[in-house]
Amino acid sequence: MPAALRWILYPILLIAGIVLASAALLGIAVILAYPQLPSLELLTDYQPKIPLRVYSADGYLIGEFGEERRALVRIEEVPAIMKQAILAAEDERFYQHGGVDTLGVLRAAYSNFIGAGKRQGASTITMQVARNFFLTTEKTLSRKLYEALLAFKIEHNLPKDEILQIYINQIYLGQRAYGFAAAAQIYFGKPLKDINIAEAAMLAGLPKAPSAYNPVANPKRAKLRQQYVLRRMHELGAISDAQLAEAQKQVLTIKHDANDFGVHAEFVAEMARQIVYERFQEDSYNKGLRVITTINRAEQAVAYASLRKGVMDYDRRHGYRGAEGYIDMQEIRSEQDDELLEEALADYDDSDELLAAVVLEANVKQIRAYLRGGEIITLTGDALKLASRMLDDKAPATRRLRRGAVIRLSKDDKQHWQISQMPEVEAAFLAASPVDGAIRALVGGFDFNRNKFNHATQAWRQPGSSFKPFIYSAALEKGYTPSSVIPDEPIVISAAETGSLAWEPKNYDGKYEGPMALRTGLAKSKNMVSIRLLKSIGTHYAQDYVTRFGFDAEKHPPYLTMALGAGSVTPWQQLTAYAIFANGGYKIEPHIVRQILDDKGNVLAESAPVVAGDEQLRVLDPRNAYLMDSMMHDVVRRGTATKALSLKRGDLAGKTGTTNDYIDAWFCGYQPTVVGVAWIGFDQPKKLGNGETGGTAALPMWIGFMEKALKGVPESYMEVPEGLVAIRANDPTGKSRGTEFIYQEHLPQDEEEQPGAMPDKQQAPAPVQDAKPRMVEKPVGTAP
Repeated sequence: MPAALRWILYPILLIAGIVLASAALLGIAVILAYPQLPSLELLTDYQPKIPLRVYSADGYLIGEFGEERRALVRIEEVPAIMKQAILAAEDERFYQHGGVDTLGVLRAAYSNFIGAGKRQGASTITMQVARNFFLTTEKTLSRKLYEALLAFKIEHNLPKDEILQIYINQIYLGQRAYGFAAAAQIYFGKPLKDINIAEAAMLAGLPKAPSAYNPVANPKRAKLRQQYVLRRMHELGAISDAQLAEAQKQVLTIKHDANDFGVHAEFVAEMARQIVYERFQEDSYNKGLRVITTINRAEQAVAYASLRKGVMDYDRRHGYRGAEGYIDMQEIRSEQDDELLEEALADYDDSDELLAAVVLEANVKQIRAYLRGGEIITLTGDALKLASRMLDDKAPATRRLRRGAVIRLSKDDKQHWQISQMPEVEAAFLAASPVDGAIRALVGGFDFNRNKFNHATQAWRQPGSSFKPFIYSAALEKGYTPSSVIPDEPIVISAAETGSLAWEPKNYDGKYEGPMALRTGLAKSKNMVSIRLLKSIGTHYAQDYVTRFGFDAEKHPPYLTMALGAGSVTPWQQLTAYAIFANGGYKIEPHIVRQILDDKGNVLAESAPVVAGDEQLRVLDPRNAYLMDSMMHDVVRRGTATKALSLKRGDLAGKTGTTNDYIDAWFCGYQPTVVGVAWIGFDQPKKLGNGETGGTAALPMWIGFMEKALKGVPESYMEVPEGLVAIRANDPTGKSRGTEFIYQEHLPQDEEEQPGAMPDKQQAPAPVQDAKPRMVEKPVGTAP
């Protein structure tokens, strides 16, 4: 053999020998390893951890709890555009290869060879499934071998669509989201079926590096990855030229709060979570339980907006407090240093419409500020009015608006930017059906993320004058009538009577009008009338009487200060109590959960609410309820709640409440179909400010809700119950006030007797024991 030929042939034979030996070794490894591969039971019986989900009564997701955020979808429910985006980004030949894409491996090897260190992988979707379920992420030859073998095994045992379905539901996509359905909700606040091309491309770009391409944490890199996926989709014919151009320029709205579900019902969701956890413990968070609450999405949104507006209106009335904080601007030379600015803003969460911003420049004529995401806002003229005092050099150094100051920006009704601030005051609002107690809306505070304390259920506050109707109700049972006359005159309670110091209470406005009917005294919220009334019926009697409304006796000591609402209540208790007036005397229990379902939709438990009309639930004489309803209508028509007349309805009733020194402000009111309670005050009780009464600070929140909740609801009124007699009523001057009702047994013996005089006092009947709503077990097998 010629020498030249040997120099050619021997290397070829050597290489061939090495290849054959390697193939033999590989074959042996495969023969030895394949039987050791794990069972595919995890895939064939795929049961991932599904979080607890909380829904509104009309089917909207309002909360999610669990280690993994995941929503299972069947492959046929996945939009075609989403599947095309995934294949374009991860595995374009998924439906052609057998688990390992040989062409893809060769292409990646070539790219890596000429790419000067820029690595390109060749993992198929099937290989990713194998890795996620059975292997670690270590980069070793043995792990790669097992990954390839498992991919072959999976392809041999499962159809392509089932493999893709598992991938779509299992892959991690950042923000604790597992699967594309969960990611669509978390990043865009919408179900997977509703996403568009641009959103699909953004989601499809996440599996490669969920942290690096996270649109919340790294919006620029996420955008670059999205553009790559869009180009690949276009190259593969999944989208047209026009669709590519439109998707490339579309601005996506990214949710920065993973717990934002499109409607703010965080306090409701947390209440539901606690109820479920009490029953199912840790299984609550991974068995796919679903909770159906009683709230209505539209009404919840209105309640949230109304409370926020009421709080912000109050906050603006009391001036601007200055910068929320400061960031070090030494390394930040200009607004082009956006990464540093974004990092600085990371410590300041947005609060819905109140957006955190960093001041880049500030003087008396303008403020330039950097908003999260890179937008530069310039404020001039009227937009600076609120903050003008803090732009002055004489402003406190710790509050002055200067470069580096963190402020809040929001848009006004005309969508113009204005300077704003996070309020310090807190509030609560809740509304329910007075018929069965189903909560229709509940907002436990201004911002759940800032303060998770649920003021609607947990805040023990003085009710002030909103407690007076219960004193008046007790007096009716003692024989008083709405026309009974009580002096509105100064009173001094001796030290002997108080057991401490002498007490000289005053009316909130410092004015006294002399003798007046109870009806007028309640409408005008006269303290002197309430105190004299309580003194007449007895404090211990009143203390016992109010328990029938759901109040705790120990929270209302038997002193005359009870007449002014010096005890302690929660807004939830107030709702329960006012519902009794609204429904004619029945004690119903408010409840927030309607049903608890398993992952297959079987009912595990459901509420069995008591319903007004069941006489076993009666705690108040229907005549008493009617008369109190009548008097509280006057509070709206001509008393302290006349602002509610803006709703242009005659069937509204309720009572304002303002505590001593304007510490708490309330409005508790109702229409026969809905009862609502609004409260505002500071967590660490302090003065709200002169003039911040229940009618000024709390009533507007109630009106804002009722305006929407009662839209299209016809006016309705309580029917006159049996046992009431209509009589002529005169005011203290003798002038006729028209017809008034009185208990038949309280009718004066002498028909000529002035009905304004107080009839003989009668003992009140004992309250009837009320039944409470309960969660009823359903015979659907063992609960998770």
